[in-house]
Amino acid sequence: MERAASINVDPPQQRQQQQAGRCGKWRNWIGFCLLGLCNNFGYVVMLSAAHDILTKQDSKNSTASASDKLAVASSNSSGYDCSPVTTGAVLLADILPTLIIKLLAPFVIHKVPYGFRVLFCVAMAAMSFLLVSLSSAVWISIVGVIFASISSGLGELSFLSLSVFFDRSVLEGWGSGTGGAGVAGAFLYSGLIQAGLSPRITLLIMLVVPLAMLVSYFSLLSPVPSLPQWRRLEAENAAVDSEERERLIDESEDEEEETTAPEDRTMGPVTPREKLYVVKGLVRFVAPLGLVYFAEYFINQGLMELLFFHNFFLSHAAQYRWYQTIYQCGVLVSRSSLCCIKFRRVWIFSLLQVVNAVLLLFAVRFQFLPSAWIVFAIILYEGLLGGAAYVNTFYFISKETESRYREFAMATASVGDSLGIALAGLVAFPVHKYFCSL
Repeated sequence: MERAASINVDPPQQRQQQQAGRCGKWRNWIGFCLLGLCNNFGYVVMLSAAHDILTKQDSKNSTASASDKLAVASSNSSGYDCSPVTTGAVLLADILPTLIIKLLAPFVIHKVPYGFRVLFCVAMAAMSFLLVSLSSAVWISIVGVIFASISSGLGELSFLSLSVFFDRSVLEGWGSGTGGAGVAGAFLYSGLIQAGLSPRITLLIMLVVPLAMLVSYFSLLSPVPSLPQWRRLEAENAAVDSEERERLIDESEDEEEETTAPEDRTMGPVTPREKLYVVKGLVRFVAPLGLVYFAEYFINQGLMELLFFHNFFLSHAAQYRWYQTIYQCGVLVSRSSLCCIKFRRVWIFSLLQVVNAVLLLFAVRFQFLPSAWIVFAIILYEGLLGGAAYVNTFYFISKETESRYREFAMATASVGDSLGIALAGLVAFPVHKYFCSL
């Protein structure tokens, strides 16, 4: 019957429908790309500004005692030009709220419609830029970093869950956007500071990003009618919701020649027992992803600050900022690679990233690398591994998880990278203390 109905459609009308469908897919792809960029932008900027945040109090506190200044000077006498506190402190402030949200929110966040979630994320992002830019003390800046973490964590969880209401290709847009956020955030911050702007003015300029997130979500996306925008769907709409999701997935499957797991079309909310079952099944994805992120953020926030070359044309702070920028360039390239190549064995990226971390750990201890240019190349490679692990993990979770559990699975799996990052931040403290005491 459906085939007969499609034959009776006038060719011009059919072409218009096809063009409208393609236009909608591109709008959604671009929308998710911009959402990914805006969501991760603040998180990246805070990490790029970590060195500046930790030195802010010293530069503005003109009443510090002589003994305090002597203590700070002694911390820099090790040859590593150490700051009094490791940049891992900023990393923890930037990731612990995200980790808590990702651990707890998947079990309750479905009660909050997506529209309210986005408004909250936008408000938190704007507050983070204002607090960090206008503060005169480190602790106020750290509060601003925490706000950026809340925005990024809730946003990532929500937008990954939101993707199940669209064609699976939006995950490619999301991956490209989150990768682009790294380059845009790190490059803009480093570039504007290098051009002579102060960190305060630079961060105030970046207030345009939360506004862009607002416009991207409410103006670009073409969601299905069943999307819970301002209120949760009633039970009677569950069947319609499931059918629309299945149609989107089926359309995506028609464009691929790969097979997926059988879809469970059972209606109704997912029970706690089923959620536990899904969590157990996600371990094979989450564990390798967590290891990749542990290794790369141990490099980024535990070792990068110590990879300082005295005879290089960039200052210590500038070297750190450009390390972060080059890392994000690698992330952008690999997160945008999903349309060209896909890797099912993510654990390979985990092993290679651990090798990177061990290599740079020995490089910090024995200082055998002759130039920062070699470090730039290693860090670019590090970013390629991390971005590839992220985008392939979520692609195959979406592909291999039954449709009934897909929204919950996408939200829950995002805890993997945050857990690895948090552990890396904790390990960075004793490592920083050890090297700075040499």
